[in-house]
Amino acid sequence: MATEFWDQAGQHHDVSEETVVAVLAALDVEAGTAEQVAAAKAEHLLRDWRRTLAPVYVRREDEESTAWVHVPHGAGVRMWVDLEDGGARIDLSQVDRWVDPVEVDGAMVGEATFALPNDLPTGWHRLGVEITAAAAEQASTSLVITPHHLELPERLTRSRGWGFAAQLYSVRSHQSWGLGDLSDLSELAQWSGRDLGADFVLVNPLHAASPVPPMAPSPYLPVTRRFANPIYLRVEAIPEFAQLADLDRVECDSLAGSVRPMNASPELLDRDRVWAAKRRALELVHRVPLTSERSAAYDAFREREGEGLADFALWCALADTYGQPASWPTDLADPHGAAASLARETLAGLVDFHTWCQWALDAQLAAAQAAARESGMSIGIMHDLAVGVHPEGADSWALRDVLARGIAVGAPPDMYNQIGQDWSQPPWRPDSLAEQGFVPYRDMLRTVLRHSGGIRVDHVLGLFRLWWIPRGMSSGQGTYVRYDHDALVGILALEAQRAGAVVIGEDLGTVESWVQDVLRDRGVLGTSILWFENEADGTPRAPEHWREHALASVTTHDLPPTAGYLEGEHVRLRHELGLLATSYDDELAGHRRTLEAWTGALAAAGLLADEHADADTGYTMGAGDVDGIVEALHRYLAMTPARLLAISLADAVGDRRAQNQPGTDQEYPNWRVPLTDAAGRVVLLEDLPGIELLNRLVSHIASGSNVRSPS
Repeated sequence: MATEFWDQAGQHHDVSEETVVAVLAALDVEAGTAEQVAAAKAEHLLRDWRRTLAPVYVRREDEESTAWVHVPHGAGVRMWVDLEDGGARIDLSQVDRWVDPVEVDGAMVGEATFALPNDLPTGWHRLGVEITAAAAEQASTSLVITPHHLELPERLTRSRGWGFAAQLYSVRSHQSWGLGDLSDLSELAQWSGRDLGADFVLVNPLHAASPVPPMAPSPYLPVTRRFANPIYLRVEAIPEFAQLADLDRVECDSLAGSVRPMNASPELLDRDRVWAAKRRALELVHRVPLTSERSAAYDAFREREGEGLADFALWCALADTYGQPASWPTDLADPHGAAASLARETLAGLVDFHTWCQWALDAQLAAAQAAARESGMSIGIMHDLAVGVHPEGADSWALRDVLARGIAVGAPPDMYNQIGQDWSQPPWRPDSLAEQGFVPYRDMLRTVLRHSGGIRVDHVLGLFRLWWIPRGMSSGQGTYVRYDHDALVGILALEAQRAGAVVIGEDLGTVESWVQDVLRDRGVLGTSILWFENEADGTPRAPEHWREHALASVTTHDLPPTAGYLEGEHVRLRHELGLLATSYDDELAGHRRTLEAWTGALAAAGLLADEHADADTGYTMGAGDVDGIVEALHRYLAMTPARLLAISLADAVGDRRAQNQPGTDQEYPNWRVPLTDAAGRVVLLEDLPGIELLNRLVSHIASGSNVRSPS
């Protein structure tokens, strides 16, 4: 835990004693008095000496490393590795390394060190020991060997790739149920891969929200990161839909008809209305008996997902029954207590419904990725992994032993969020996560990656450190808590390698340079956003100086679409919401200087017409010039060496409205804005091929780099 830190502007800050004590309390360390601090330090020094083995050893392939074991002083010990694939046991050699014994609870404890071979395969292995003392004793733990470097797909080693970034819920078609869904994602991927030569579609997190209204709109505040939101199901694509009884089919058609008119509306998206209709339809389809083949597949899915799925489905059933968790009976606080065990039986029907929904989601996610790859995409669907979960959600309930209580994750103040951010999410406890061998983290990654060609890790700095804000304190009163990044990044690389997926780390904001070095060394691509690519003096970074190992785009979902940004929409909005730390005029003047700098850079690069551009004084934007600058910015993007390039679908259709305004909750309709054009007209999936701006942006990205051409 940090007791001091430097902010994005390079200013030094000391962390208050109040914050330090509160954060330590969340880690079960009492530090309110000098005596408590001394006792905590003494216990910390003995913690590992009380163990025979560490809870887990995470090591990197092709590197010499060791593992320790604690034994009664003078006892003999041997150590071995049992490989994940069940291969031959590998005996390890002890290293001649003396460590002074330590007295623990009146007994002397020694430490032996064993060498781990540098040719162990990647995977989740077991490390075993046998101690020969007064009586023989055996123990074992996990040994995780992670990839040295995560390689890109073979095609991307020869040429660059590009794709669309889209908020799936906002991308609707004529067949949608008022909200973009997984069938829409399949269609978007097929069209952009087959007709445009795209390599991927990056979507917002599809993590599950509460099944009880009101459904939280933010995809970055889910109830779980492991399982998906059934609101993204296309009911008609579930095989049992075709076997519905006539009356049930009529009801399903009526339910679809009640929400499909919303597809043509530019008004805010209504998740609760959509979910009410879709859930009723799903309940009707769920009642259809499964064939023996489908039943066997369902059983296999439940067995594969195990306890994690069972706990999530139970949480959903309890939410259906009792409402929001704050109103649950107190004896249901323990997911493995007697009351929860009884609820698994009494609510078996609801539990099965939510389990079945996840099975249907698994199939439709697989279909979307298959459609993407069949269209020629080298990556396919790129999923987004949120930073954390809702403080009263399913993960907070089922994984409560590995999440810090009384703490919210956020970010300190910076130039774009001048009062800081509080994301209301409980962070992993680094100590407890290691105690469980990182299994909850691994299982989450496996589920998200199973049908992914890539994964974007939001705020990837969270694998290194997170900004912890104690309950009752402001965003600026937190501190950084560090994590075992070697383990977390290594396990991410291992699970991505097994899934054949690329990894993008969102490394914007206050990120130390060594963090980016570590990520690049492990094969994790960074994130480059044009508006943030500036030199130390604030001038735009020349395209040739951008990072190669990154996914580059003009904008991000935390800013308005580029046309809106050019028009100062973000300044106007933050002023209206009272989020500016300076005056509106000063902020607008600063934005104007940013635009002048960037249009000057575009002019210098020959990307703006001579009659409109001046490399020294910048570019004066007229009312009809917005699309031209949007195009020039994407041409500039194509001049960079970035391995992957993304076009925001909102940019491609001329949208203006921001999807999200950081620092707000109810003040702005975050994550509820449908896809519309410059005039505010709805844009449906079927409209995309005919949009001229979209086709021009794709042409600029493709012609400015050696990306794949459409087939």
